[in-house]
Amino acid sequence: MRCIAMTENKVFKNATWIIACKIVQSLLGLVVSMFSARYLGPAGYGLINYASSVVAFVAPIMQLGLNMVMVQEIVNSPEKEGETLGTALVMNLCSAVLCVLGIIGFVAIANFGERETLIVCALYSVLLIFQALEMVQYWFQAKLKSKYVSVVALIAYTVMSAYKIFLLVTKAKVYWFALSQAIDYMVIAVVLLIIYKKLGAQSFRFSKDAMKRMWKKSKHYIVSSLMVTLFAQTDRIMIKLMLGDTQTGYYSSAVACSGITSFVFAALIDSFRPSIFEAKKLGDTGFEKNMTRLYSVIIYLSLAQCLAITLFAPLLIKILYGSAYAPASPALRIIVWYTTFAYLGSVRNIWILAENKQKYLWILNLSGALMNIALNAILIPVWGINGAAFASLVTQVFTNVVMNMLIRPIRRNNLFMWKSLNPKVLWEMVQSLRKKTPKNTEINEENLNI
Repeated sequence: MRCIAMTENKVFKNATWIIACKIVQSLLGLVVSMFSARYLGPAGYGLINYASSVVAFVAPIMQLGLNMVMVQEIVNSPEKEGETLGTALVMNLCSAVLCVLGIIGFVAIANFGERETLIVCALYSVLLIFQALEMVQYWFQAKLKSKYVSVVALIAYTVMSAYKIFLLVTKAKVYWFALSQAIDYMVIAVVLLIIYKKLGAQSFRFSKDAMKRMWKKSKHYIVSSLMVTLFAQTDRIMIKLMLGDTQTGYYSSAVACSGITSFVFAALIDSFRPSIFEAKKLGDTGFEKNMTRLYSVIIYLSLAQCLAITLFAPLLIKILYGSAYAPASPALRIIVWYTTFAYLGSVRNIWILAENKQKYLWILNLSGALMNIALNAILIPVWGINGAAFASLVTQVFTNVVMNMLIRPIRRNNLFMWKSLNPKVLWEMVQSLRKKTPKNTEINEENLNI
């Protein structure tokens, strides 16, 4: 029982570090982005966001799905973590170079003759190289040492923000803004590699056997992640084509408002993941217990967020974006509810990987992408941006709840979801966290492997 309590405390201390740093990072980003958007104007800001969208579409290919399996690999085989990390770095670096070349080729054809667009996209895509080096962050996740990642990310974001402020003061061209994200990822990658060298016991090394083993698991996540990216971008693309820039602006502001607390849920999910994989490896009842508890935390926090934003949507829009964006309020009240089901999907994916059932992910996400496109085509002409919001809500419910019932091998996951609805699960976990661990059972964090 003491070990369980200590693990739970580490999970929430880990999450607290992530959340605290993300709050500062989000506030800093909000201010800098606001001034950058005003300086660049609609054309320049739109060009940067176009480059961002192009890179976002190839990011799942660059990652090769390894971002979804690294924590499990390190938890299951800690004696091979140097081999796991080294192999993943080589695989991602090779794919990153190919993706950068692919982006340049695509933009050269799709935006033929637009020299500025080609340069901006090429510069923006450099971030993929440094994002590949950032794979070492999953070692910190697996060891529940995300405070290092959080602090480093905050430092990197501060450096990037200072860089952007310098560009604003010197009235630099849009090209230099395209490099800002690359600087962010570069600082994170370099510093994390240095910290790993200090804390990690094993040197990086490449292994063909490790590459084959990880590829066997991770390949299922490539198409899956592409489908997630597809239906995350579809609504805004279709609104622009059907309704124009103004309605797209309203919808985008609603989506941004609904995601202002997303880092809280991401932190909790990332912090629970190692303990869930560890419990599965040991074959004890802690696996089911941790899955149910994670579902419970996510569900009840999501419900609290949904009720608050639904009630105060007009005020939130006015504070963050101004009265001009008031028409976004009804859409925000719908969109915030679909985020709950999106978080449930993230929790389910942990269970799928732990049970080695990732081959079903492409079915889940492809069905979601197709449904989202169809519903948007039907509902946007009738209800405008509210139709797009409702289409996304239905898609998330279908993909993350209904499909779990239709696909027999993953039905068991829903049992954890239903059990988590019992408030007693959340209450017991809160009570266990409040109990103090006896001093003689404390273990130095640097020596604790979970």
